[in-house]
Amino acid sequence: MSPRPRLDHVRRPELLAAAASVIRRRGLEHARVADIAGEAGTSAPSVLYYFASKAELLTEALTSAEERFYEDLALELDQIESARDRMLRIVATCAGEGDYDAALWMELWARALRDPELEVTRAELDGRWRRTIAEVVRYGQERGEFGPADPAEFAVLLASLLDGLSVQIALRDKEVTPDRVRELALKLAERELGCELLEGARL
Repeated sequence: MSPRPRLDHVRRPELLAAAASVIRRRGLEHARVADIAGEAGTSAPSVLYYFASKAELLTEALTSAEERFYEDLALELDQIESARDRMLRIVATCAGEGDYDAALWMELWARALRDPELEVTRAELDGRWRRTIAEVVRYGQERGEFGPADPAEFAVLLASLLDGLSVQIALRDKEVTPDRVRELALKLAERELGCELLEGARL
């Protein structure tokens, strides 16, 4: 048996990032280990040194990209004092600004339909998304910026709207532009939260 290649120059996060990039371009079913290795500047055996199978690599790449999105968003929101501006940022992130990647989510949702383990991960990530929104609502209510809406119910409503609209953006639907997404989402938030969001918002 030949010895495993030395991989001092290759790190696991780089391979996951390369895999996510390939999935965006080629789709989950057509993402090949050779393509991922080329993206990372290494060889296919080097990729499989870190992952037991292609399926494991692709699954971890999808979930890693989404977890990184939530971590970055949480850090960004912590730097914003106004609850209104935090809500504007959440909406803008799903309207083409930031690292929210609807294409990866579409791949994750499709695979989770038939993969029980990935469905658990999908549920955890969706739950984190809704909790992020609900926490902004509670924060705004504590500051007197938002009205007495139920944070958890509003989070499900807004998250579902943003997820659906972001898919349309990914599909390049001519009627669902980023500006239209912001407008629709902010109108919903205004109605449910009893606050002014559209005025002064960049559309």
